[in-house]
Amino acid sequence: MGIHTGDSIVVAPSQTLSDKEYQMLRSASLNIIRGLGIEGGCNVQLALDPHSFQYYVIEVNPRVSRSSALASKATGYPIARVAAKIAVGLHLDEIENAVTKKTLACFEPALDYCVVKIPRWPFDKFALAERRITTQMKATGEVMSIDRAFEPALMKAVRSLEIGAYGLFIPDINTLSDVQIEDGIVNATDQRLFIIAEAFRRGMEVSEVQGLSHIDPWFLRKIQRLVRHETLLKVHARKIAELADTLDRDAPEVAMLRDAKRLGFSDRQIANFVGLAEVVVRNLRRAFGIVPVYKMVDTCAAEFEAATPYFYSCYDSEDEQLDGDVAT
Repeated sequence: MGIHTGDSIVVAPSQTLSDKEYQMLRSASLNIIRGLGIEGGCNVQLALDPHSFQYYVIEVNPRVSRSSALASKATGYPIARVAAKIAVGLHLDEIENAVTKKTLACFEPALDYCVVKIPRWPFDKFALAERRITTQMKATGEVMSIDRAFEPALMKAVRSLEIGAYGLFIPDINTLSDVQIEDGIVNATDQRLFIIAEAFRRGMEVSEVQGLSHIDPWFLRKIQRLVRHETLLKVHARKIAELADTLDRDAPEVAMLRDAKRLGFSDRQIANFVGLAEVVVRNLRRAFGIVPVYKMVDTCAAEFEAATPYFYSCYDSEDEQLDGDVAT
C-alpha cells in the first residue's frame, strides 16, 4: 500500500502467499466478479495484511487494462482475444486455447517459470523531478522478464530498463552515507532496489532491511543471495581469471561461474568482477558448456504440447527448442 500499482515491481506467480491465502483471494475475486455480473475481461486488486487473513479490495477494473496486457504476456493466456469471443456470446468451454490447440479457455494458466515486471521511470530525462514513489503513478513504461527463478528474472528485468545498470548496482550508489542508505530504504524511490542491494553489501541483515522497508523477507533474501554471489566472484577473481589459461573443468570456480549464470549475472558483470574482458568470459563459459537453453511458455506447465513459439532463455539443463539451433 502507498505505492501505485504501475510504480510497483510485480512478480508472478505469487511467491509469498500460502495456499490458504491464495485460495482465499482467488475465491474473493471470483465472487466479486460474479456478484457484479461481469462477463469478459476484469482484474481485481486486493491488499492482504501479512500478519492476518484480513484483506481489502483496492479496485475492480471491468475491462481489458494495462494489467491485463501484462497478465497475458506473463501467462501466455490471450485475455483480450478470449474477452472478445465472450462478448459475441461464446462460453469459455467453447473457446480453444490458441497456445496449446488442445485445451480450452476454461483451463486456468499454470506457470513453471517466474515473471518479473519493473516500471521504467523517466527520471534520467527529468533530473530535477521528485523521485519519491507514492500513490501517483510516475512510470512511463515497464519491462517484463521471464526465467526459471526469481533471481535471474530480476536481473534480466534490471538490464532491460536501459538505465546503464547491468545488475544491482548503479553509479555513485556506493558514495551514499549509511544515513542516506537507510532513508532510501524507508522512502521508496526508483533507486530503492539498488539501495537495498548496497545495504547488503555493507553488511545489513535481512531483518534490519525488512524493518525499514516492510518488504517481505523472501524477496530480501533473494537480493542478499545475489549480492553474496557477487562478493564470491570478486573474492575468487584471480582463480576465475586463471581458468582462461588452464581450462580446468574440475576447478571449483567452474561451478561458481555456472551458478553465476543461473542466477542471472551477465557476461559483462562477471567480467567486471574478475577483471577480464567480456568476450573472454563469454568464450570461457562456452568452453565449459555453460550456454543458455530455451523453455516454452505454454500456459499449462508442460502438461500439454504447445503449438505457439513463445520461448524464454535460461541456464538450465533441458532445452525445449523445436529446432536444432545451438544456443550461445
